[in-house]
Amino acid sequence: MNRKLGVRWTIGDVSPRGFEALRLSLFGALKVFGPEAAYVVYVNSMPVDRARERTGPSPGRVQWRAAPREMAPALRGVVDAGMAQGVAWKLSPLRAFPERYELALDNDVILWDLPEGMACWLSGGPDERLLAEDVVAAHGAFAELCGREPRNSGIRGVPPGFSLAEAFRRVLEAVPAPLTSELDEQGLQVAALSLDGAPRVVSTADVAICSPFWPHQWDLGRCGAHFVGLNARDLPWRYYDRPATEVRIEHWEHHRAELYRRVGLSPDPGRNRLPSTHSSSAWAAGAPSGGT
Repeated sequence: MNRKLGVRWTIGDVSPRGFEALRLSLFGALKVFGPEAAYVVYVNSMPVDRARERTGPSPGRVQWRAAPREMAPALRGVVDAGMAQGVAWKLSPLRAFPERYELALDNDVILWDLPEGMACWLSGGPDERLLAEDVVAAHGAFAELCGREPRNSGIRGVPPGFSLAEAFRRVLEAVPAPLTSELDEQGLQVAALSLDGAPRVVSTADVAICSPFWPHQWDLGRCGAHFVGLNARDLPWRYYDRPATEVRIEHWEHHRAELYRRVGLSPDPGRNRLPSTHSSSAWAAGAPSGGT
């Protein structure tokens, strides 16, 4: 498989564990996709150097850039002053690698193996798009355009030349709603990638929607995990009479050592060495290599 891939992330002023998740996500992606892929992190709401410092040692192949402050013309006038609870930054810029297959990962999505749906997207037709499966539909104002199946935009893949601007224009023409929440942002993306047929899907068996809060999944997936809710510094509610933030942190700590192991690092920073970047990654091999 010789298709060129670019992987992108967005990070802002999130919790310390959100930055730790980003670090693991960077190393995990390099493990899966190897040195043939391009990698970039877009930073918003803080200086780039500060974000790199808070993330800790990261692969040298990853570029770090300041996110554009202005929304793309297709989204001006529909994103509220709060940037849809901050998540609209994921759309700035719309494309990082317009000439490559582009994979956008949330900072709290950690991969250590190639999911089957992602492998199909990378080896499929020239118009294939990719989303993640979710455990419950949460598509906000654009639900009517998203179909019945729950989808999550924490993993988003588009092919070279795909115009997100045009896709968003078509969605907003059908449903002229503002983006005021993370559900609206997710629904806009799901609708845009579903306009011309169902996208490929990364299953929750492969990449779990991973959190201690029902109906999310406690355990890791076969190929990765999306640690929803980890970016928040404070979850202002209680779960079975315990502070939700405490429960969330406990769940992360339960999986933390295993996550480091699966991406090829040690939880002890002094013992870490950069993993090999030769081309025997799961993606370069052309097929998923199975669960760990």
